[in-house]
Amino acid sequence: RIVQQKYGTRFIHRLDRNTCGVMVFARNEEAEKELLAAFRERRAEKWYETLCFHSFKVIQGTFTAYLLKDEKNARVKIFEKPHPSAEKIITQYSVRKKIGEYSLVDVCLHSGKTHQIRAHLAFLGNPVVGDEKYGDEALNKKYHVKRHILVAKSIAFEGLSALSYLNGKKFVSSFCAEMPSLS
Repeated sequence: RIVQQKYGTRFIHRLDRNTCGVMVFARNEEAEKELLAAFRERRAEKWYETLCFHSFKVIQGTFTAYLLKDEKNARVKIFEKPHPSAEKIITQYSVRKKIGEYSLVDVCLHSGKTHQIRAHLAFLGNPVVGDEKYGDEALNKKYHVKRHILVAKSIAFEGLSALSYLNGKKFVSSFCAEMPSLS
């Protein structure tokens, strides 16, 4: 609210704490409505870059699972099959590079839920390096990693009308998270 009052900008989406990269803001109410609708209707394509522990068995894929929020503990739980009150999530990934037992991975969210990338990758056996909530505590300590390595790398929109000049344009973060030394 302070940012909105001071600068007239409005947050359109959020990033998990310690996740850096591209964020979308609207400068007026009309833009806010259209951008919020684009997110709600899945017309915003968001790509992330992350460093995960362990090698992936398959170098690219799309996984569907079910995410249940635990508000009390500020965590989520992933289920392979439908579960009461759990929401369906779809996470697409592609391993860009293997670094020993680590993988540099591009991830696209087809559903944007709280902690989706971090929890889903951990569920699959490839936790995000530095993730204190869903990650491998022993490996994080071993490599002295204090925050998760996850960057909101790019975002693109389709099907915008009032903001049609944004259709097909890709906004890319020039910032890259500092990669820890894994030797």
